[in-house]
Order: sequence, then C-alpha cells, then structure tokens
Amino acid sequence: MAPRRPARTTKKAPATSTVDTIVDVDVDGEMRESFLEYAYSVIYSRALPDARDGLKPVQRRILFQMDQMGLRPDRGHVKSARVVGEVMGRLHPHGDSAIYDALVRMAQPFSLRLPFVDGHGNFGSIDDGPAAMRYTECRLAQPALAMVRDIGEDVVDFVPNYDNRETEPVVLPAAIPALFVNGAAGIAVGMATSIPSHNLGEVVAAARHLVLNPLAPAEELLRFVPGPDLPSGGTIIGLDGLREAYVTGRGAYRVRGTARIEQISARRKGIVITELPPGVGPERMIERIKDLVDAKKLTGIHDVVDLTDGDSGLQLIVEVKNTVNAEALLHELYRKTPLEDSASINCVALVDGQPRTLGLAEALQVFVDHRLVVIRRRSQYRRSRAEERLHLVEGLLVAIVDIDEVIALIRSSDDTAAARDRLITVFDLTAEQTQYILEMPLRRLTKFSLIELNTERDELVQRITDLTSLLDDEQQRRQAVADEMQQVSDDFHTPRRTILLESDGAQATKAPSLEVDDDPCLVLMSTSGLIARTTVQEWTPAADRSSHDLIQVAIPATVRGHIAVVTSTGKALRINVVDLPHLPESMSAPPLSGGAPLTALITLGSGESVVSIAPIFSATPLMLATAHGMTKRVLVDPESKRDDWELISLKDGDAVIGAAACPEGDQIVLITSDAKTLKFPAASVRVQGRSAGGMAGISLADGAEVIYATSIASQDSLVIATVAGSTGQLPGTSAHSIKVSAMNEVPSKGRATGGVRVHRFLKGEDVLTLGWVGMPPVRAASSSGAPVSLTSADTTPVRRDASGAPLRATIAAFADIPQSRWAPSEPMGDIES
Repeated sequence: MAPRRPARTTKKAPATSTVDTIVDVDVDGEMRESFLEYAYSVIYSRALPDARDGLKPVQRRILFQMDQMGLRPDRGHVKSARVVGEVMGRLHPHGDSAIYDALVRMAQPFSLRLPFVDGHGNFGSIDDGPAAMRYTECRLAQPALAMVRDIGEDVVDFVPNYDNRETEPVVLPAAIPALFVNGAAGIAVGMATSIPSHNLGEVVAAARHLVLNPLAPAEELLRFVPGPDLPSGGTIIGLDGLREAYVTGRGAYRVRGTARIEQISARRKGIVITELPPGVGPERMIERIKDLVDAKKLTGIHDVVDLTDGDSGLQLIVEVKNTVNAEALLHELYRKTPLEDSASINCVALVDGQPRTLGLAEALQVFVDHRLVVIRRRSQYRRSRAEERLHLVEGLLVAIVDIDEVIALIRSSDDTAAARDRLITVFDLTAEQTQYILEMPLRRLTKFSLIELNTERDELVQRITDLTSLLDDEQQRRQAVADEMQQVSDDFHTPRRTILLESDGAQATKAPSLEVDDDPCLVLMSTSGLIARTTVQEWTPAADRSSHDLIQVAIPATVRGHIAVVTSTGKALRINVVDLPHLPESMSAPPLSGGAPLTALITLGSGESVVSIAPIFSATPLMLATAHGMTKRVLVDPESKRDDWELISLKDGDAVIGAAACPEGDQIVLITSDAKTLKFPAASVRVQGRSAGGMAGISLADGAEVIYATSIASQDSLVIATVAGSTGQLPGTSAHSIKVSAMNEVPSKGRATGGVRVHRFLKGEDVLTLGWVGMPPVRAASSSGAPVSLTSADTTPVRRDASGAPLRATIAAFADIPQSRWAPSEPMGDIES
C-alpha cells in the first residue's frame, strides 16, 4: 500500500500586482505553527499567574492602570466602565467582558481572601452575577497599594505595550505573596493551575522564616502554613493531601461547608447552612437536593428555603421532617451533596517565563527572591536620586557662601551661556550645579536657607551611607524584606476562617438511622406556657433551678407518641411529641428557655385557654374540675385519630379550671374563691365517658367559684398555699397576702359538700386569686415566667384559718414539681357511657 502524501492547501501571497499569487502550504506545518502560537498566548498571556506577584496579565494590568489613574482608597470611586476602557485601550487588547470579569473577581470577598479592588454597587454574590460595568464603581483597595508601591522607582522592568506607544510592567513589586494568599485558577493548553487561598499572616510568617533562614527545609514551613484559608470558610478534612501538595505542588483534600441544626419554628428543626465549599452556590445545592429527593435517594426533607442576601450572607435552610433524625440527615447531605466536596491543588505558575509546578518552599523562594531584587533596585534608585540631590545642594552651598561674587559675575555676563561658563571656571562647579544656581529663586538667598541647605546636606549624606550599607550587606537586605512583610501582615492580616481537621477523611461505614427512635421522654410545660421535651426520665426540684421559667407540669411520653392539651372549654387537642423542641440532658441552662409557646402549636378559640397537658392512651384517668364545682374522671383515649375531641360537656358559663392524673386511691382537692377547701376520695367520682358532664364536686356559696383543683396520693408533707386579694383590684397589680398551711389540717369530707376555711381575709381582702397544693418549698412565678422571691415568713406554715402575710410582688402562678403517677395503657374495667 503506497504511503499517504501529506495534505496540502493553498495560501495567497501578498499582492504585488493585479494578479494574485497562490502559494502552496503544508497543512500539518500550518496547524502546528498556529496551534503553538495559540498555546503560547494562552499560557503566557491569559491562564497562568506569575510566581512573583501571583497575578495573571489582565489582573496586573488592571491594578497598574488603576494606580496610574490615581484611583487610590482616599479618592472617590469611578465607573468600572472607565477603568475597563482604559485597560483595554492602553494595555489589554481583548474583550471588555474578560477585563470586567477579572476586575469583579478582584472585588469579591467570597472569591479572593484579600480583595484588591474596592467595589461600590452590585458586584454579584455566590450564585448571582454582577451588574453591568456602567452601573458599578471601583477604586483600589488598601492591600492593592502594597502590590504597586514603589513601582515608579525602577524596581521592575517595563516593556512596550501591544502597539508600542506606551509601556507596562512585566511584574508588580508585590509586597504581598498573592500567589498563595489569593490563590489562582486557570486552564491553559496542556496544563492547568489550581491554588486555594491561604491566610496572609501564615504565609507571611513562612516567607519571613525563609528570608531569614534561606536553607530551611520545606517541612519547617509547614509549621507556619497548616492549610488553606478559604474565603468562604468551611472545614477541610484530612491534611495528608495538603502536606503532599506543599512538598510536590500537587495534592487533594476535602472541604466541607458549615451547617448547624436549629429549631427553626415551634414545630420543626432545620439544618442551617451558612458556608459552602468554594465554587458551590445555593442554586447548585438546591438543585442537587431536589434531584436526590425526586430519585428517592434522600428522604426526610420537608423543604429547602434560600434566605441568602447581601447583608446576612449565605443562609440555606433545609427543613427536616419531624420523624427524621436531623444529625443523620446532615450526615447524608455531607455524603451525597456538594455540601462536602473534593478539591485539588496543582500549583503551576510562571518562573522566568517558563511554567513550573512549585511546592510551597519553591513558590515562596521565588517571591522572596523577587522582593530582594525590588529592595536592591529601589535602594539603588533612591541612592542615585540622593546623590544627584547632594550634588546640587553642595553646588548651591558654594554659591551662597560667595553669593555677592556670584551675583556680580552673573550680572556682568553677556548672556546665560557666558554666565554658565564663568561660574564653572571660577567656582569649579559642574554644568548641572551651574544650571541649578542660575535657576535659583531670590528667596533662597536668606540665612535661613543656608541653615536648611546644611541640614539637608547632612541628611542626604546619612541617607546615602545607609543605602550603601544596605546594598553592600545581603543580610541587611533580607532583614528589610522581612520587616516589610511583617508590616504588610500587621496591616491586612485577618483571623483564620477555615477549620482544619487532622483526619484521613474516611466516611463512616454505617450512617446513623434517619428515623427518630421512639425513646421515652418527659414533656414539660412551664408557668408561662412554654412546652418542650427532654430525654431526662426523672424531674426533681434540684433539676429545676431556672432563672427564666418554672416547670408547672411534667408528663411521661415517647418521642414518636402523642400528648393531649386540655383546654378551658373541656376539649383535648392532640400534639405530636416529636414536634416539640428537644432540650439537652444538661440542665445547667434555663430548662425551658428553648421551649416553644403552646399557642404556636395549637389553635385556640376565642376566650379559650390551656389548663394542662396529659398523655394519650394511659390507663390512669384524668380528673377535671370546673369553675362551677363539677368534677369528672375520664380516660384520655380518643376513639379515632382525630386531632381534637371532647372530654366533658360543660354548661353555659362554666369552664375547666384544673386537670390532673387521678388514680383510684387518690383524693381530690378543690379550692374556691371564697377561701374554702374541700378534700374527698377520688373513688367517689366514677370514670365516665367523654360526653358526660361530670358530678358535683363542691357546694358553692353564691358568687363563689372553684379556682384550683388537683389530685393527691397522700397528704403527708404537703402544703396548701393561697393568695388573697380584692375583687376590685386591677389585673397585674400586687396581691394583698400569701398564706401557707399544712394539708393534713384540711379534713376529708364527702363529695358535693361545703369546704372548710383555709384563709382568713384581712381588711380590704374578699377573694382568693390563687391556690396551690404540693410539696414544699413553695415557689411562685410572675406573669412573664420569672421566679418571684418568697421569704421564709411568706412560706412558713401557719394554722389553717389564719390570715396571710403581706406580699411585696405580684404572683401569677405557683410552680409544681409533679411526680409522675401516669400508668401505661391497660384495661380499666367498665366505663360509664
């Protein structure tokens, strides 16, 4: 088979006459030449940063041109379009969109760890682009001044721009090691670079160590730079890949966003995401979650809400279903979504015009060498300027000493040239000194000017001496570089944002169950109406030392179970226990400061209020008492899965005022507004159906009503506390007196009889406002739930029919520490329908 001949194409030669000449060109050679030119342009002019200043050409040109335009931090902002136009017209002959994109990125705090541009206007967000350049304004940020400082002192080389009309710097002086501080990302032809951001203080510390210890091994620098410090914060898991990257220039790591579990509403928990890995926006995160939920690969999510804005920053809320373990769902989000993402380090940068893969030590060495060159060239420039000025000052001093002769010589000369020649001859001056003397204003001929010139000469001599010493001593130059680096760190250093975890980052072999376990718990209700659940199985007075709220009811339940809220209208409202806020087992904090108001979980009718809470499906009956003296025992066990049902039929004007667990052997205690108390056996009140209206509990006097009711197992050690007041007193005003007496002083009587007096009214008192029976010590709360301090005189038991002690604060409720007497569900015998 004959070999294939190379393809050929045609190319028009430059026209030399009216007839075009066609030149044959080899396609392979033309493609190779064109591709190499394109690759060279991309590598050196677009994609890769210079290892010295850490900037790509477009970034360097933007900062240089803004400095030339005088857009410093102490000046006003100008339109971004003006900057883009100047950069494009003078230095960067490419599209305006590419220039504006680079300018915007240098102004975004979520893109760069240390922004170089101070933007004014909408410069975009993580998931949204910036406004057009005609709407935004910009100027140099403070750190950018350190990048361009001393650029006019011959510290870097300048080359012609694209049209040879102007010049531009090959590299910026760059007092900041921007290659690692702000990182870099770019895709060239056949190579790419990916360098994460780092903390300025840590990188400067490593660079200073390298300046003062040029032979320091790479391992020593890892003590100063433990890992990246990303603009978005987050957590980096596993440092082995980072160490490899810092030594070889290539490595990988995993970065995890920041999320926490919060009670976002009274009924629901949520995972609040405040930081995402670099390059991951809220939209991408939401889209991924939606895809996983649709594919049924992720369950337990009720909704995802994006509350991200420019003021509060990133805030993505993943609402968790009540039956789902939020910690387990967060683990699934880390495993299946971009909330945890892998990232790589590929430190490729230009060194002496050649792309190289650099480790941390190599990259910092390039930066240090660049700063040493900048210091040397700057010192040479400043010494040269000082020597030139000293030369002029010395000539001026010669002229001022013999000023009369100088003036006479000048006046007698025919012209300036003659005066110049005679001055050079007579005073042995140079041409530069002579020209300076001839241009000297008359105001410099004073005695004070002579003193000033002598002082300036001495300062110039000292400056030249110092600069010469700096140029001759390499160790002194290194110390100057280290000092300037430290100054930059002091000026712009910020605390670390990214958390580093020393771990291999291996995923757990078994994730925790998503379903919430049906563990036993206690449901607590406070005096101010807050409700919550806790895994603590026993509630003791020692555990309730809150300065915020006092516990009034505590009942047993299970996490996936239900409880009933008993209301003043005689209804029971179902609540899922899993919907209640969960309190930690540690009770060092106020017990119910994290609870939810009951009114946020249920809907009450007009004039309806919460009386108590009770478990559902318990074999222990619930005792109900009404204001009109009726009592009833009923099982809180609905026939169906209804969310509300009736517990008692009330007459017009009547209301339930008390509810408590009431086993067969208990005694029921009722306290009335006219200071009477009745105690009778619970067995005399048979268990009735839900539609029954109850039985007569106490015989009331005209105008009196029941204000408190409870059920007690034994009267040993129990006390009865009452608060007396006036019928005409305004709500919220101080009560008149409080009285405490032993419960065993109240005799047991029959049901439906009159009670015995337990509080003798003082002058101005005619009604009991509060009553309570329980274990001492007596504790009270205000209407806000805050504890009310009671003195020993207030709570010391006295005889049953005595008067009370004056009160100094308003009491809205007494606090109970009830011992649970609810029995599990079991057959209860016949129930009257």
